[in-house]
Amino acid sequence: MMDQIEQTHVGDVLVVDDNPTNLKVLLNVLESEKLRVKIAKSGEDALKKLQRSLPDVILLDIQMPGGIDGFETCRQIKANPTTESIPVIFMTALHELENKVQGLKLGAVDYITKPFQQEEVVARIDVHLRLRKAQLQLLQASRQAAVGQLAAGIAHEINNPVNFIYGNLQHTQDYIEYLFKVIESYENIDGQVPEAQLEHKVDGDELSLEFIRQDVPQMLQSMLNGTQRIRSLVLSLQNFSRLNESEWKMTQVSEGIESSLVLLSDRLRPQTSTIPEIQVIKNYASIPLVSGYPALLNEAIMHLMLNAIDALEAKLIQPEAIASSFQPQLTLTTQLSSDEQSVLITVQDNGVGIPLSVQTQMFDQFYTTKGQGQGIGLGLPICQQIVEQKHQGKLTYHSEPGVGSQFTIQLPCGK
Repeated sequence: MMDQIEQTHVGDVLVVDDNPTNLKVLLNVLESEKLRVKIAKSGEDALKKLQRSLPDVILLDIQMPGGIDGFETCRQIKANPTTESIPVIFMTALHELENKVQGLKLGAVDYITKPFQQEEVVARIDVHLRLRKAQLQLLQASRQAAVGQLAAGIAHEINNPVNFIYGNLQHTQDYIEYLFKVIESYENIDGQVPEAQLEHKVDGDELSLEFIRQDVPQMLQSMLNGTQRIRSLVLSLQNFSRLNESEWKMTQVSEGIESSLVLLSDRLRPQTSTIPEIQVIKNYASIPLVSGYPALLNEAIMHLMLNAIDALEAKLIQPEAIASSFQPQLTLTTQLSSDEQSVLITVQDNGVGIPLSVQTQMFDQFYTTKGQGQGIGLGLPICQQIVEQKHQGKLTYHSEPGVGSQFTIQLPCGK
């Protein structure tokens, strides 16, 4: 029976109300619509339940005697990065406009006025369930597109040294077999080795001790370089993802920048012989650690760098850029603010710039200028959310069409 319920429920709703009659009515109505319902009889109880599980929608009464009211409960829900994205629908008998405005300013998405109509409650919850699922799907698609692009670049980066090492292993095996034959020749003729016995044909090429002496060190050094490159990529990927560091902690932002550069190295190199390599200019100042979520900060930096590379690639194919031998540049800067209270991270490019018509919309959640198959363009809203909502920082920009763009992340210094 439990398996059947798990398969058929369409969403989870947390109802926060101190009135037993309201709770009974809502429980019956919502469960009949195949919604799984949890109940909290106070704001404090709701916050505790949210620590254990996250619903899809929260129905929140404003007036609850004793403890915190609905407004304060909503404020705390929206202040927590874990629960801030959950839609909150206020239930209230308050009809004054100022109460509705206050609730919306705190982050509520809708209002249901008491006494409520059952059909209205179901309809409003259904709307916000659909919106939330669509939002989560879009954000997931954005992350998958970014991960897919990153994975393709890493695969290409790793594939080159692996192929080189694999190809040289056959030559190494041939050399070792040849040297074993030389040793056998010494053993067979008491150390007197005719010159003819020291030369063998392998794949049509003549091998000699002198050739092997020259080639083996170079070959081994090349394979060593390849393995070091693979190791560097793996370490950079570990540092970028910071899978074991999801909690709030002190972090060095320059490490995230360097990891992103290594992972994006395939995008920085020219795709054809006629296109120049993107020049990376690093201006790293001595800066203090910042407090935050390392993986999320790395994600924001990566988004800004990907946008800069896209802008540079777009300019590289323009006829005027080709005619003028345009040199694409990605400038990365870290510095302390003038009041020494913040760390500034700047990602600057001399690419196509952002049209003025786009600048007014580019931080909208679902706005995109990208075509089909190029992702869904949620990078800047994600960056803004990470920097401003989760780290109490600020994301600013300056862009001039045809000249380039500069994005600056401002983060409070670590305490």
